[in-house]
Amino acid sequence: MEKRLEYISWEEYFMGVAFLSAQRSKDPTTQVGACIVKDNKVIGMGYNGFPKGSDDDFMSWEREGDILNTKYPYVVHAELNAILNSIKSLDNSTIYVTHFPCNECSKAIIQSGISEIIYFSDKHKGSDSTKASELILKNANVSYRKYEGNKLKLEVLFKD
Repeated sequence: MEKRLEYISWEEYFMGVAFLSAQRSKDPTTQVGACIVKDNKVIGMGYNGFPKGSDDDFMSWEREGDILNTKYPYVVHAELNAILNSIKSLDNSTIYVTHFPCNECSKAIIQSGISEIIYFSDKHKGSDSTKASELILKNANVSYRKYEGNKLKLEVLFKD
């Protein structure tokens, strides 16, 4: 019997883990996931959501209005959650993320020792936050690139 040939690549696998993590987000508009990898092993995962112990029914998921009545000052981004949830040193690791990181997450990525970012979507390209991210990442020699995997859809089947 020959080995199975329809398996996914490491990059497809890790981006898939990031997208699966995003499915844990309770945000009604944007679900972001992140997966940190070192030596082809997952060492951290995260998704965007309120801090641990926060009541998701009490906190606001609004996007507009008075800043204190929106989600923005309270949500922890997927990248930061993955960093905080990591199980070992992040030096020279790679983060797979469903969306290009904002400037705040880019600072955390740099400080944590992550050396590469692979992102799927850059829907805020051209925004001030993205421009700032690109500048500080280049200045800190952290590489980033868009995911170019062959698979754009992965299906997970629960079966015996």
